[in-house]
Amino acid sequence: MTPPALRPYLPADAPVLAAILCASIDELTAEDYTEDQRAAWMSIADDEAEFAKRLASRLTLVATMGGAPVGFAALEGTELIDLLYVFPSAAGQGVGTLLCDALEKLAAARGGKKLTVDSSDTAEPFFKKRGYIPQSRNTRVVADQWLGLTTLTKELAP
Repeated sequence: MTPPALRPYLPADAPVLAAILCASIDELTAEDYTEDQRAAWMSIADDEAEFAKRLASRLTLVATMGGAPVGFAALEGTELIDLLYVFPSAAGQGVGTLLCDALEKLAAARGGKKLTVDSSDTAEPFFKKRGYIPQSRNTRVVADQWLGLTTLTKELAP
């Protein structure tokens, strides 16, 4: 098995990252969210140009295995994990950990004091295991569907 590697986001990555986001939501969150909620959530990648613009406006990293993208994460500013998705077949192979480690280091290097993430119910245990502390329970409306989320934060080492 090839260990995951990281590289910067390139504009040509948008279609494959949209596919990773959709597969991740569809296959990994089914126990926590309804089919309608997942469809609404996936709609954030429907407009490829807007999705590409969102990725380009953040520090976005792409995780690869054998040269193929298998996950991505985006840091907004120095204190917000905006996106973190892993292709289902790569889940549990260290891809999410590699991406999150990199965002934490980059945020700290850029002067960030803490990281915040609005986590899905599915990803919450991942973040808690990494030392993120729940702050509040929230909902977000996406395409007329309410999605339950938990805001978690982690203090960064200087």
